[in-house]
Amino acid sequence: MAITLEPEETVYDYIVCGGGTAGSVVAARLAEDPNTSVLVIEAGQHNSLLENTVMVGGWSQNFDTEADWNITTEPNPGANNRQVKVSRGKFLGGSSGVNGTLCVRGVKQDYDDWDMPGWSGEEVFGYMKKVRALYLDILDWVGISVEFGCLDYSKAENFHGKDWFKANDEVHGKDGLLDVEPHDLAPISNMILDSMADQGLPLHPDMFSTGETPNGCGHAPRTVYKGDRTTSANYFRNKGLNLGIKTDTTVDKVILEGQGSDKRAVAVKVIEKDGTEKEIRANKEIIISGGAYCSPTILMRSGIGAKSELEEHGIDCQVDLPGVGKNLMDHLIVFIFYLTTKPNITNDYLLYRPNALGEAYRQWKEEKRGPLSTFPFGAFAYARLDERLASDPIWNSAPRLPGRDPMGLTKSQPNIEFFSTECYGGPKQYDQFPDGETTHAFSLIAELFSPKSRGTVKLKSKDPKDNPVVDHNYLSEELDIVVLSEACRYANEIIVKGKGTKDIVEGSWPRDLTHHAYTKREEWVPYVKDNATTCKSSLSLLPLPLPSLHPRSPSNTPPGYHPGGTCKMGKPTDPLAVLDAELRVRGVKNLRVADTSVMPLLNQGHTQMPAYAIGEKAADLIKGVVGLDIGGIRLGGEEVEVKSVVDNGNGSGVVGG
Repeated sequence: MAITLEPEETVYDYIVCGGGTAGSVVAARLAEDPNTSVLVIEAGQHNSLLENTVMVGGWSQNFDTEADWNITTEPNPGANNRQVKVSRGKFLGGSSGVNGTLCVRGVKQDYDDWDMPGWSGEEVFGYMKKVRALYLDILDWVGISVEFGCLDYSKAENFHGKDWFKANDEVHGKDGLLDVEPHDLAPISNMILDSMADQGLPLHPDMFSTGETPNGCGHAPRTVYKGDRTTSANYFRNKGLNLGIKTDTTVDKVILEGQGSDKRAVAVKVIEKDGTEKEIRANKEIIISGGAYCSPTILMRSGIGAKSELEEHGIDCQVDLPGVGKNLMDHLIVFIFYLTTKPNITNDYLLYRPNALGEAYRQWKEEKRGPLSTFPFGAFAYARLDERLASDPIWNSAPRLPGRDPMGLTKSQPNIEFFSTECYGGPKQYDQFPDGETTHAFSLIAELFSPKSRGTVKLKSKDPKDNPVVDHNYLSEELDIVVLSEACRYANEIIVKGKGTKDIVEGSWPRDLTHHAYTKREEWVPYVKDNATTCKSSLSLLPLPLPSLHPRSPSNTPPGYHPGGTCKMGKPTDPLAVLDAELRVRGVKNLRVADTSVMPLLNQGHTQMPAYAIGEKAADLIKGVVGLDIGGIRLGGEEVEVKSVVDNGNGSGVVGG
């Protein structure tokens, strides 16, 4: 039993289509059973070939390259017809290798709102704990070789604590595969935390892990350990996995057999890098994990989707599921940059002075420290906006359910997230970098939760090499504009009025902008329409190429977005539901989807941790595990001991030793 790279076998028990954040987890967990053969198929290359998936500060160097899906949205009328680059990681580990490294779970009510059995807030948070590992320096993964087959993989999180960070031990794992640690802060971040607390957002250090604080500020743990990024590819460290990994291979479609209620998935058609087409069969199940943009297109090319849309591309409709590719959601953000001349409080001086970037690269390469060993986000906060929007006519006239605001949220859920950058991050529309000596810049970012706007993913053609047509329809709903504009007004007040930052801000950055002087929500509306983008899509840290890195312009955009919902779970009565609560595709046996496309609603947070949880949950569903046991607490199911479960091929499970 071992991991095999680029295998030639054409029959497996399970085939996972997509080696990204969730897909890698599903594949690795299923492959822990020595009697089960698993293949994961990844369209991109192996992550071991990409230094910038390990060097945290080099993430943006992957974009506009072969390591990027290079998807751009259709024009968005609500955002002044702007098109937004929505890149995704195209390599083993997927977007976990290029995202903002943030472990922001949301709040438990987010998952209760899904109203799906087995997916309550308690249960999903349990899986996120299983995934993560808050480190206590018990194991050093850097530069060592270990035979991983002897380790206990019953837990996944491994959280690494730091003296200055007060973690809530009850919500963190310590023995897992994904190494996580808090982020050492630049002085500007501590100043912003002071301003947040001063402006009505009290400090709760571990609030982004506990999921119990809708209004406050704190610290977001990161998928980083000792200067290196940690990703879902960590799950493949167990060399005893019975797993095949096939990279540079595109999944064309799933092959179905049978008629009517007996229709079932039996194989996948793939195209290798040299153009060779192959058919690989699955004895048990096929799991699609292509992400919110690619999972629906794999289903469509397989004949599963809205019949009229499939017929436009000459695809025979096998299962008429109109919800495939619908319900596309995302979190919009707005960068608000400020100028300061106070030296050494941001990290600009470590990056933009002459020769600084080369020294930063040497520090990371030789010592695993310095600005390239971290992601340049600093302080974080959640906020409710009820009082600030109380007099707005659009907010007040909008329909709402009992106990909910017009965005559909309870008072236990935040409307907005704020987070800061510790240097100038280079939004796409700007190319004026501070010099790091006399000028310095930082930002506070406003992120919209629970957007009302919905978009679609459609096929450009039935050619699997064509990227999908992505229409996010950003800011098409007036409420989204109202809430995000008010969030920007609040963010500006935090910086220009908060006690930690009010005396160090000298104006807006770039210098020709004047947003620091805005006081009315109406002033922020044009700014939002001009600048709103998807989460972290405009953040580019590096103004010039580093040794061994791909050259790129600072105006190019990296990914890190939060798309979801395009293959959503739902009740049998929901006409747009694609999956049931066990992630099974309606009308097809032996076919599931496992990634953020399954989310009926986005969480009020970032989507990395839910993606990991979905992968863990999917593996348990396939194995037949009932409930999740973490620290002696069983979440869901009956009070029974389940050591391991092996699918016997007919849909039921037998308990193994």
